[in-house]
Amino acid sequence: MHLAVLTISDRCSRGESTDTAGPAVVEMLRAAWPDAQIATALLPDDEDRIAAQLTEWEEQGIALILTAGGTGLGPRDRTPEATRRVIDREAPGIAELMRLKGSEKHAFSWLSRAVVGLRGATLIANLPGSLRGATESLEAILPLLRHAIDVAAGGQRHP
Repeated sequence: MHLAVLTISDRCSRGESTDTAGPAVVEMLRAAWPDAQIATALLPDDEDRIAAQLTEWEEQGIALILTAGGTGLGPRDRTPEATRRVIDREAPGIAELMRLKGSEKHAFSWLSRAVVGLRGATLIANLPGSLRGATESLEAILPLLRHAIDVAAGGQRHP
């Protein structure tokens, strides 16, 4: 099983801040899929570069790509737009579940513009960039991901 985590942050990519969300997401994936190979990358809030990385990983056969960051209302938050550029089909219920579960603790969860969808058989899900937002969002959808990945691959993967 091949998985990937893409952190999107101008400040982290410039070395002005340390990414805590991406590593936490990787650890959660390792706990769920101990034998998985997990690729990681860190990019600035650049829609073209985000879309290119998502496309590259899909072409490599990555089953699940989780992004962390760039889902808010800030002027440079373009992760949902980059994701929509590359996906074939949306899976809005997964994004809605993240917002719903997050809102039980934090009303600002409703401000997330996260998108979830498929490019071919690769499931791509946008998580918030904060440590708490990313881990709580992943915790909300993690029970769905194993089945979603298998179904997206036409029952070919058994993660």
